[in-house]
Amino acid sequence: MSFGDPNNPYGQPPQGQPGYGQPQGQPGYGYPQQAPQGVPPQQGYGYPAAPPVSPYGGYPQGPAKMPGLMTAARVIMFILSGLQILIAIIAGIALGAASSASDSDAAGALAGLGFAVVVLLLVIAGLGIFLAVKFSTGGTAIRVLTIIYASLMILGAIGNFTSGQATGAVGGVISLALGGVILASMVGPQASAWFNRPRF
Repeated sequence: MSFGDPNNPYGQPPQGQPGYGQPQGQPGYGYPQQAPQGVPPQQGYGYPAAPPVSPYGGYPQGPAKMPGLMTAARVIMFILSGLQILIAIIAGIALGAASSASDSDAAGALAGLGFAVVVLLLVIAGLGIFLAVKFSTGGTAIRVLTIIYASLMILGAIGNFTSGQATGAVGGVISLALGGVILASMVGPQASAWFNRPRF
């Protein structure tokens, strides 16, 4: 029995309609429907959904633990600050003893300059301790201040090289290495992820 047969009780199917066994509005035989041009593909059309991109360097909520280089820089800053405080105390005691033993104006002016250096050492040591403590809770401002701290330390090391003394050169090498470690720990993507992580 053909569709053209007038005795066919079903009649001829209307033109432009899908044939038998094909659902309305769907292309036939297992081929997925093409997305219209200019429309991005959606999940469910054979394209897997891309995972969400994290702004914290691969950590969904930011790193849970401080990066290793930053931990090393923090320990260095604590040790340096402790040494600076110790040197400042010893220098202050020596300057006090020297100024009390001498009554000359030149000795008094020299002692005053020495005490200013002692105070400067204590301020730098206090700043180093403050920054190292704030590594665990601080934000971008702590990172920027630590970069400045390390840069000044490197400049001081370069100044020791130009002093022309052997002890100054040795101190310059040590200061340059330690300042470089601190600076390197602050400029990498891990430091950015750590200091920009959300805090609840």
